[in-house]
Amino acid sequence: MKIGFASDHAAVALKDSVKAHLAERGFECVDFGAYEPTEQDNYPERGLAVAEALVRGEIDKGVIVCGTGIGISLAANKVPGIRAAVCGDTYTARLSVEHNNANILAMGARVVAPEYANDIADAFFDARFEGGRHAVRVGMIADIEKKYSKVPGDA
Repeated sequence: MKIGFASDHAAVALKDSVKAHLAERGFECVDFGAYEPTEQDNYPERGLAVAEALVRGEIDKGVIVCGTGIGISLAANKVPGIRAAVCGDTYTARLSVEHNNANILAMGARVVAPEYANDIADAFFDARFEGGRHAVRVGMIADIEKKYSKVPGDA
């Protein structure tokens, strides 16, 4: 599985730590930046980079990190087909995949300790979508995306 990673400047260390952990597990890792914690970086651009790579099929899933995980996930979730889940524990990470078919894990570097971030990532990437009644609900989310992603003037 190929995983895309991105962070803003505040979360470079956590991104790099989780990336190294998942690389040790055998995942192929692609880094979309930021690369330096001392250079100002904008989380919307980084979240968008991973989201767009995912919908283009260049990666299979993603991990995005900012101070809280919220801002970067909001940016990524603007891309139709993206279901980025902010997770601060293993239970939420597992269920975000099993029930919501989340395709991007978002975390907060100011919220989650690096050691625990690896456990959260393991829970996310070890989980499998259950389908069934959950597929119906994920389909409803996709319908909302379609409804609101129409450009004015489109037929």
